[in-house]
Amino acid sequence: MTDANPYLVAELIDAGLNRREARWLLEEFGADDHESIAALRRGAQRRLAGEPLQYVLGHWPFRSLDLDLDPRVLIPRPETEELVGVAIAELARADVTVPVIVDLGCGSGAIGLSLLAELLERGVVASLVAVDESLDALAVARHNAAKHGLHAVSFVQSSWFEALDRSLRGRVDLVVANPPYVGAEEFASLEPVLRYEPLGALVAGDTSATPGFADLEAIIVEAPSWLAPGGLLICEHGNMQRDAVLTTAVGAGFGDVRDLDDMSGWPRILVARRS
Repeated sequence: MTDANPYLVAELIDAGLNRREARWLLEEFGADDHESIAALRRGAQRRLAGEPLQYVLGHWPFRSLDLDLDPRVLIPRPETEELVGVAIAELARADVTVPVIVDLGCGSGAIGLSLLAELLERGVVASLVAVDESLDALAVARHNAAKHGLHAVSFVQSSWFEALDRSLRGRVDLVVANPPYVGAEEFASLEPVLRYEPLGALVAGDTSATPGFADLEAIIVEAPSWLAPGGLLICEHGNMQRDAVLTTAVGAGFGDVRDLDDMSGWPRILVARRS
């Protein structure tokens, strides 16, 4: 994008934005009339006050989808895009023709909806159960599903597996999750911009040995009873939690258990297959 209005870009840069963000805001809000310029300046003030750019813009790309976002849901990260790629590859290896997928803590729908869309491009018609404890998050996920014409989705308000239909037990081919995995002590030391995101999607309780591991432990321990034979659990986790996720997965009875590094070389993605 060229600077369609160099004077406004210069104004935003002088106010404290970097050039890239100034141009993104100009592209989003336009500068066609007084109303759009006023909206642009309001957006700039929100960003300068510390609000994440993704919320100011109201949407953000995630793999092949443009997801609408607001402070009701977590902002999807690049490492979560990697998780989707891992899940696609693992389903292809398993050669599941009509996979049943459960997305725990779906938030904006990033993981589950991306899986539906990308599998469909490969001729695989999956069905998705999108689960979140937050009704607000489910509303965002429903909106994003409708936005992208993805209809093979049911939405369930639940704390992890708690309220899922019991008929799904032993029938799920893939459980995916990016649960809260930051401990409260660690969160206090992180960048203040994270305070704009829903705390419950970031911070988890501690276990006796591992900070921020309570939600991951609950998911890993219960997942085998929901998975079909050969079914997969794929979870994102914190970079200090590799030993805990591997030990817990083996203890839960999973057969093939691996943990993958993210693009930055940090432990990040648990892949566990039910025997």
